[in-house]
Amino acid sequence: MSPEGINNIKRRNITNTVFHGLLFLSTLIGIMFLIVLIAQILIKGLGWLDWDFITNFPSRFPKKAGIKSALVGTIWVISFTALFSFPLGVGTAIYLEEYSKKSWYNRLLQINISNLAGVPSIVYGMLGLAVFVKLFNFERSILSASLTLTLLILPVIIVASQEALKSVPNSLKEGSYALGMSKWQTITGVVLPFALPGILTGTILALSRAIGEAAPLIMVGAFGYVAFLPKGPMDYFTTLPIQIFNWTSRPQSEFQNIAAAGIIVLLILLLSANAVAIILRNKYQKRI
Repeated sequence: MSPEGINNIKRRNITNTVFHGLLFLSTLIGIMFLIVLIAQILIKGLGWLDWDFITNFPSRFPKKAGIKSALVGTIWVISFTALFSFPLGVGTAIYLEEYSKKSWYNRLLQINISNLAGVPSIVYGMLGLAVFVKLFNFERSILSASLTLTLLILPVIIVASQEALKSVPNSLKEGSYALGMSKWQTITGVVLPFALPGILTGTILALSRAIGEAAPLIMVGAFGYVAFLPKGPMDYFTTLPIQIFNWTSRPQSEFQNIAAAGIIVLLILLLSANAVAIILRNKYQKRI
């Protein structure tokens, strides 16, 4: 090899090493900031985290304040969001991958879905306020919040489901057709079981994002103080992010500590959802 070629390889190796070092440094800085934030939250909130904090309603007295209504409201909202978003997202992905023809309309639809995944959440809150609260007259209810969050995470579920469906080998489909199965039987009996780990992982991660959203719920009218438990989808509600936001806006230092305890509970919910996603993925991958 010529000296010029050797020098070129050396320059590439140096560039590669520098680039890897910068990436590692960036990752390390992000992890350090995350550790500091979590440490501060744990220091402030662990002392306030007890069973009374879970079972009490919000109060203007810090020692009596709890997250009971916010926790139950979060469960209500996320349950309805999952009920709406999962079948719509998976059904849309199946249509786009298995039934739609390659055309300009299909390409335009794909581009719009990908772009919607990057739209700020506050925009979906404004849309939910205009459509579900005002136009459909669902008012400031759990149903309005669930439909708004469904619009927020639907593009993510669709894209994740499409990628999972694309990962199914064509040989499995061809074998199913060779046995005389119809297209729908092939999709439900072969394609979906194979793609289910990826679909469930994407769906649960999207729902984890919805759990931590506050901006769209503020727009559709989530209450900062609710001293009762919702009994149906048309009731008023609050959620953990809204309750935490309400506490952090107060000047008393005790409410800052209570907000930190609420953040710990929210983190536990998010980590639990991510753990469920990993367990389901591993379970179905072993079956396959």
